[in-house]
Amino acid sequence: MGGIGSGRRSQCGKNTTDNYRSLDVRRLQRDGLLTPGNIFGWEWYSNKEKVASIIIQTNADRLILKYQHQSEGGPWQPREYPVLVEWTGCNFGGRRAWFHCPLQGCGRRVALLYVGHAGVLACRHCHKLVYACQREGADDRASRRANTIRRQLGWKVGVLNPAGGKPIGMHWRTFERLKAEHHAFASLTLAGLEKWVQRIKMRRARLFGDLDSGD
Repeated sequence: MGGIGSGRRSQCGKNTTDNYRSLDVRRLQRDGLLTPGNIFGWEWYSNKEKVASIIIQTNADRLILKYQHQSEGGPWQPREYPVLVEWTGCNFGGRRAWFHCPLQGCGRRVALLYVGHAGVLACRHCHKLVYACQREGADDRASRRANTIRRQLGWKVGVLNPAGGKPIGMHWRTFERLKAEHHAFASLTLAGLEKWVQRIKMRRARLFGDLDSGD
């Protein structure tokens, strides 16, 4: 198990959580895997292909993560990584599990831990990660929302693709509302795309203008 790589960076130089593999304690709890004494494997997939895996052993107050890590083409090294687990009560009964970030000096109570470049699991704050939506512009948010509606309607994702019809079983009033919302978001997306194209054209014009002036 290792890091995913540098990934795409924002203007502030931070990776997004989407670029890193994560381990979600809520998923482990929901699947009934946090019973003390349990041992199971956990795998990560990309495009239906397994890219990493670990062995998890559960104790009363912690998980022991067992895996092998390879650094810069060197030999594979076995590692054991303890992660504390805390249980808190819910407002309407039951309990909820939390990880404590295992990085020294942190200890934040979190639901997700992310795999870093050195095979270290830590919270997003320690990895200096941001959520993808935190660096979105208005046109990016509009594109994401338009695609959410397209999936709901069963249309092909991408605002440049043609609109489809009403899904079977959906009320016409709901369909017309979603279609209007989609068209509004698509218009914002296309307006942002047009501005981006204009900026590229201006940069090219300045570049070629500077080259021409130097001949």
